[in-house]
Amino acid sequence: MTTSPSEPTRLAVVGAGPAGLAAAVTAATLGLDVVLLDAAERPGGQYYRHPAPGLGAARPEALHHDWRAFADREAALRAHVSAGRITYLPFHHVWTVVPADGGGWTLHAVAGPEEAPATVRADRVLLATGAYERQLPFPGWTLPGVVGAGGAQAMLKAGLVLPGRRILVAGSGPLLLAVAGSLAAAGAAVPAVVEAASYTAYAPHAPALLRNPAKLAEGAVHGGALLRHGIRLLTRRAVVEAHGVDRVEAVTVARLDRDWRPLPGTARRIPCDALAVGHGLVPQLELATGLGCATRGGADGVAALELDAHQRTSVPGIWSAGETGGIGGAQLALTEGEIAAHAIADRPVPGGLPRTRARLRAFAGAMAAAHRPGEGWTGWLTDGTDACRCEEVPVGRIREAVSEWGARDARTVKLLTRAGMGWCQGRMCGPVVAALAAGSSGSADVGAERRPLSCPVPLRHLAGLPPAPGAPSDEAPPSGR
Repeated sequence: MTTSPSEPTRLAVVGAGPAGLAAAVTAATLGLDVVLLDAAERPGGQYYRHPAPGLGAARPEALHHDWRAFADREAALRAHVSAGRITYLPFHHVWTVVPADGGGWTLHAVAGPEEAPATVRADRVLLATGAYERQLPFPGWTLPGVVGAGGAQAMLKAGLVLPGRRILVAGSGPLLLAVAGSLAAAGAAVPAVVEAASYTAYAPHAPALLRNPAKLAEGAVHGGALLRHGIRLLTRRAVVEAHGVDRVEAVTVARLDRDWRPLPGTARRIPCDALAVGHGLVPQLELATGLGCATRGGADGVAALELDAHQRTSVPGIWSAGETGGIGGAQLALTEGEIAAHAIADRPVPGGLPRTRARLRAFAGAMAAAHRPGEGWTGWLTDGTDACRCEEVPVGRIREAVSEWGARDARTVKLLTRAGMGWCQGRMCGPVVAALAAGSSGSADVGAERRPLSCPVPLRHLAGLPPAPGAPSDEAPPSGR
């Protein structure tokens, strides 16, 4: 098994998105030796995903908001790498973090297209693993042409391609406005943005909104883009079915009540050749929960890490920043990465950073509460709807496990039906399994399940691990034989 680098380092940062990038360059500036590991080929994460150089994009910054924040930190990363203060390891997908002999931590990773094993030793670890999209299934959601809203944006940012020509954008959350504007600016026809929540839900959070005028201005820019491209904004509505044979050809949209139950007689059909749909994001916590880090339920109904004022988790020696502490966007992630770096370096945190974090966290909380799925969203599911795409488990089988076999939690449903045992390990079907198992939205548990591996790992990696302390030797016969 290879080791990169061979000597223990002071700090290992997992993830090179906004939070990890900010933490790595700040920590290196403060004098720490840093190893930055990231599963992607280039830094930036999902937010600052950008086209490969070979595509010849003349202005990649045109696809992003606040590109300068990324460009400055990417330049700093290159400078620190050249000076030997940061070891940058792209294509390194960390699958577990375990205590190291003699103190500190050992990070195991799958490295490169050849999936080679790699290990890194560190005194301290910062987890900046970001988030993935939350999907609420509906009949027809497995048709070709149905993609995640963030996935459609990633296709445009990284590949300069569109998932279709007439693309309906649906789901819930502020990401939808940005996605619709980007797709329309790239030449797609976007007939509507279908938002399940109502923007009047922001009214109770007016103080948090007013403290963030830049965020309000950003929202106004997105709203202006909808007007400029003639895109309708349909609130309190949801896609309840997708239609098509070889790919999606149309969708059925229905009005929702306050609990997100479809209202009878309100369905209408909208033609499209692609659907970009998503209901916000779920923090990616597998490495953290595998270490035993404590979690909390968020206002958006998903689990996030419990973090103190210095971004420390409940496990000594482990810090975290960005979406793992609750979905909040790139600016908040950058801020938290800098705070964590100062804390890890045992330096005073500049006073403006905690104030910025508090302000942005308040705004994030308002968004989370306004767009949290209502308990009635499972009303648009039929028994034949695939809940788990990987294992092809229909909703009816999960309902049977609950009503006939007594399942009352997602883990029991998984054991009885295999829902969540596939390639994505429950990331896609987690919300529906939790909701049906709990008999309600059930989403406070989404993302909190503890797993020993954060990604698929070749068996040869596991076979090459040294035996755990106290484990019996293969060479010695079992006692009493």
